[in-house]
Amino acid sequence: MPNTKYVFVTGGVTSSLGKGIVSASLANLLQARGLKATIQKFDPYINVDPGTLNPYEHGECFVTDDGAETDLDLGHYERFLNVCTSQANNVTTGRIYQSVIEKERRGEFLGKTVQVIPHITNEIKERMQLLGNSGAYDLVITEIGGTVGDIESLPYIEAVRQLRWELGNENCVVIHLTLVPYLSAAAELKTKPTQHSVKTLMESGINADVLVCRTEHELSESIRTKLALFCNVKREAVIQSIDASTIYDVPLLMHKEGLDRVVLEKLGLPDILEPDLTNWKAFLKRHKNPKQHIRIGLVGKYVELQDSYKSILEAFIHAGAANEVAVDVISIHSEDLTPENCTGHLKDLHGLLVAPGFGSRGIEGKISAIQYVREQKIPFFGICLGMQMAVIEYARNVLGLSSANSTEMDGDTPHPVISLMDEQKDIENKGGTMRLGAWDCTLTKGSRAHGIYKQENISERHRHRYEVNNAYLANLSKNGLKATGINPKTALAEIVEIDAHPWFVGVQYHPEYKSTVLTPHPLFTDFVKACSEYANQ
Repeated sequence: MPNTKYVFVTGGVTSSLGKGIVSASLANLLQARGLKATIQKFDPYINVDPGTLNPYEHGECFVTDDGAETDLDLGHYERFLNVCTSQANNVTTGRIYQSVIEKERRGEFLGKTVQVIPHITNEIKERMQLLGNSGAYDLVITEIGGTVGDIESLPYIEAVRQLRWELGNENCVVIHLTLVPYLSAAAELKTKPTQHSVKTLMESGINADVLVCRTEHELSESIRTKLALFCNVKREAVIQSIDASTIYDVPLLMHKEGLDRVVLEKLGLPDILEPDLTNWKAFLKRHKNPKQHIRIGLVGKYVELQDSYKSILEAFIHAGAANEVAVDVISIHSEDLTPENCTGHLKDLHGLLVAPGFGSRGIEGKISAIQYVREQKIPFFGICLGMQMAVIEYARNVLGLSSANSTEMDGDTPHPVISLMDEQKDIENKGGTMRLGAWDCTLTKGSRAHGIYKQENISERHRHRYEVNNAYLANLSKNGLKATGINPKTALAEIVEIDAHPWFVGVQYHPEYKSTVLTPHPLFTDFVKACSEYANQ
């Protein structure tokens, strides 16, 4: 009998119900009981990873320490569990098929006709058990992307059915997340969509053990009983997931509903320790009772879709709670900014973050915004492309190099202060070929960055192709924009900052990926502190 237990989370009726948050909340509660839990996401799209997807298409691409470009739900997993994920935690249909086709080409299926069943489903089952077979976890929670009934999800559902039969019901739990909509014209909640969704799951050979019902209104006892009866689950396994003021309330709400207790009982695990949620509750108390409100502008290209900058928005929540400050993030589209209108857009802000991105669209607006906050002494934080735009702005307006640019935007610029890394110049394939994952950085003693991190050597996650051109570093530094963080392996600049400014820091990496509820990222925490002090002046 396997030592590791498995929980599968499926969705029905509609997408975006919050399977990732429910999965992360359950893992959080199990972890708080002393169990070792991890979460993995199986996505039914044929892209090998989301790295080549537009943020409008799929939200942000989250990057792990080992360089995997993954689904944004992995960010939720890390923020809720305070542990790192890896390539093994996110699998797509594209990766599954790629692996099976490579095996077929190597001759591993000689004489066989390669089919969805058993070859694709066997590959899925192997990936589903990869983390469990490591021996590092008591429970592995697997979130199945999409909704039950989708054609592309069928191989995953079939793999879950087979795995449950192979491992035994006592080692597997299926949680089905569904919607109980409220019809205002009838003034009542309707259970039929959930019944149909569960019926579709049953047609695939799977009985749900637990129903988690997303709702805008409280589920009455009669509705819970009705759902239990017609969906063939125990009454206590009908869990209400009502809209919450913050996603960080969800673990407490799920515990109140008994989700963790139901799962432990189903898996035959002892329910003796109450989860220790002391630190989590302390964070929520600070988050909900701020002593001050501050406004920080977020200048980006994809601000219409909040998920495009999900990790940045969450990092501001963590840093705000650490400072007992509520951060009101003001989204500003970079294409809307010009040198003439920056004052109107930015004058009432207490800080500005210029976000990551790719391509030439909207970069002049970013540069105008950076010039304004640099000259007006408003705290500034630039991430990845935001840091590169800060270097271009400084080169143009302080060094007098009016044509300075990045070769990403202008291949013929006479002053390529930002240029393509040498190792990127011969790369033709775009997928998975950027500088990715955790890289080391050495900080200059006495710098702002060194004071923030309180250590000389750090490691941060990257996702980019272009870097600050070392040929311009000496001139930039001599004129006040100093490189205070250097990659010891490549000798490239990782951090730039201005001493003669209240708070002006640009970083080539993505600190937002490493911010969690229990360990807010120090750069975000210090930036929010600086914005708070600026607001008090």
